[in-house]
Amino acid sequence: MFDGIIQWFEKLPGIANMLLHNGLDQTLIIFFLTLVFGLTLGLVLALGRMTKFKIIQLPIRFYLLIMRGTPLILQLYGFYFGLNLLLGIRIERTMAAVVAFSLNYAAYFAEIYRSGIQAIPNGQYEAAKVLGFGKAQTFFKIILPQVVKIILPPMGSECMTLVKDTSLAHVIGVMEIYVVAANNMSRSRGMEYLIVAGIFYLIMNMIVSKVFGILEKRMSYYR
Repeated sequence: MFDGIIQWFEKLPGIANMLLHNGLDQTLIIFFLTLVFGLTLGLVLALGRMTKFKIIQLPIRFYLLIMRGTPLILQLYGFYFGLNLLLGIRIERTMAAVVAFSLNYAAYFAEIYRSGIQAIPNGQYEAAKVLGFGKAQTFFKIILPQVVKIILPPMGSECMTLVKDTSLAHVIGVMEIYVVAANNMSRSRGMEYLIVAGIFYLIMNMIVSKVFGILEKRMSYYR
């Protein structure tokens, strides 16, 4: 019995090394590119969502409803298979995943941005106006730093969810950690592959949690 347990643990470093070189790169690509595009687009969508111009606000509200109201897995199928079927456009699997994840998470980031911006008292805008700040200066120098402080906790939660959601990319054939582990598990009938994959996700989320904890401490002067 103990020999079996020892042999089982002896397999783990080899499995970890295999996943490190076959799958982790795709998981990290999807994660980081989604953050870059999702956070940027999310801010644009948040500002458009709060505008008084209905011609801008209404399409964005509809977009947010669609992206937040339908499963991400369906959106992955749509971007990879739907574009090819309807428009004859074929895009690489990882790129399709990045596009789908970015557009989906931008919708959630937009609402987080909006909640943070609307939490700033009107007195902040009035004080900036008295001091002679323009609208752009007011937003980027006074409002945005305070918004970042407010939205860090929910942003951290969304980023941790994103780490786990990268596993959904396997439905369109992206060879990320989960699918590599699952394929090897089906061949060897051993759960250790999924256990090691789970440890990878856990470590990545520990890093994300630590980074956001550091950022919150650095932004603590906005109290």
